[in-house]
Amino acid sequence: MRNKTTRKPIDIVFRCITYFAISMTLFALIYIIGYILFSGLPHLRPSLFSFNPPLDSISITPPIISTIILIFSALIIAVPLGIFAAIYLVEYAKRDNKVVKIIRLTTETLAGIPSIVYGLFGWLFLVIFLGWSQSLLAGAITVSIMVLPLIIRTTEEALKSVSDSFREGSFGLGAGRLRTVFRIVLPSAIPGILAGVILAIGRIAGETAALLLTAGGSPASTIFPTSIFDSVRPLSVHMYLLVMEPAPGYFDESRNAAYATAVVLLITVVGINALSAFVAKRLAKG
Repeated sequence: MRNKTTRKPIDIVFRCITYFAISMTLFALIYIIGYILFSGLPHLRPSLFSFNPPLDSISITPPIISTIILIFSALIIAVPLGIFAAIYLVEYAKRDNKVVKIIRLTTETLAGIPSIVYGLFGWLFLVIFLGWSQSLLAGAITVSIMVLPLIIRTTEEALKSVSDSFREGSFGLGAGRLRTVFRIVLPSAIPGILAGVILAIGRIAGETAALLLTAGGSPASTIFPTSIFDSVRPLSVHMYLLVMEPAPGYFDESRNAAYATAVVLLITVVGINALSAFVAKRLAKG
């Protein structure tokens, strides 16, 4: 009698393919991170973090501040809209509703649109038509629209993962739907929601094309935007401009500063993600 634990050749082949894919993914990740750190760490120096850089200085402190402001501005717009849209789709709308199907189809379509298309929309509508110019507000709205489908989809899955017994128990105790959603369902889904927010943070921080058209590229010496209509220079745009538009005679310095900027951008994204994960764990325990 044939041993049931004997593996078929096709199983061994697929297992080898899986291990190969995992190994290549890890190798690519380690190589990229290692290359960035190896190329950028030697060029990190105190002058790059000056709060009052001269006009001809390459400082990354203003782009760091602009990136943080831009991330939180975009999240203030996208997170409430995404969460409430997902709550409506999961908790209130009927599953066979045609409007729900249209919303989900639109969301999935928006998730697959290239970022440059969002940038062109923001430039034509927000910058040109509304006359906001290249500004913090135009950039924040553009990237918030970009990450909105991601937040909606992850929040939907987080809400669906909450057991229906929680809802039934709440209804059985006399609570209404609104109280059940905000007191029972939503707190249980917060870790999954924050996972989507973390992914959104990474996409906002790494976006270049859309921000180059909408947020602009203010001088590197500008630290704080004094208005939402001021141009900002996020880290991704700063790094792009250092490589593509170096100052005459400062090509090597600009390239080295771009490597250092990549390290700072990596550390910034990892730091924000770690903070979000820590908050998610604390909320889950609470």
